[in-house]
Amino acid sequence: MSAKFQDEAVTSLRQDTKELVHKVGERLTGGGYLNLYLRQLQQNPLRTKMLTSGVLSGLQEILASWIAHDVSKNGHYLSPRVPKMVLYGMFISAPLGHFLIGILQKVFAGRTSLKAKVLQILASNLLVSPVQNAVYLTSMAVIAGARTIHQVRATVRAGFMPVMKVSWVTSPIALAFAQKFLPEHTWVPFFNIVGFVIGTYVNTHTKKKRLEALRKRYDQRRGPGSEYDKGDYR
Repeated sequence: MSAKFQDEAVTSLRQDTKELVHKVGERLTGGGYLNLYLRQLQQNPLRTKMLTSGVLSGLQEILASWIAHDVSKNGHYLSPRVPKMVLYGMFISAPLGHFLIGILQKVFAGRTSLKAKVLQILASNLLVSPVQNAVYLTSMAVIAGARTIHQVRATVRAGFMPVMKVSWVTSPIALAFAQKFLPEHTWVPFFNIVGFVIGTYVNTHTKKKRLEALRKRYDQRRGPGSEYDKGDYR
């Protein structure tokens, strides 16, 4: 094969790749999928948010399990928690976020001053986030197997402040970014992405701590210096 033919083949491949990336970008941002999603969000806001939150919650559980190496008894990451997380996202997280963020946007509608923006950030962090995080931790406790009020309360009490600290760091930055650069009708997909990243981080951290605790408990039962089989504690 001649060097000229190789150069032409490489150039053609680069052009085809560039065109493909351009077309995908147009579909995602220009007149394609993003606009279709935003149109559905305006026409059917709650239904669209429910479907979005359900899908992202299920993906979050799968991704967190993969990162934490938390496999099920069958040796894969599709545990019974995945459909439960989908139901949580659809019927708890999405309606609650729709209601709370809707109130926040109505209260501060048309107010663009610096004072109004600061007050919106404070209201989000001091009123909206605590409610959402408390409901999230309660739901996670039930999904994890808590069946009594004492178990649920203990889970919420142990996880509330760590989750709130993450919210207090990320929420002002995300909200300030949305206020500055995004129209209000795009806030929902933006905060869905932010929530997905934060939720995956929290979920992964929780799984790693649980697996570490199970390993320690298994080692204590087996005695010092013993080796364990991963399948026994997962």
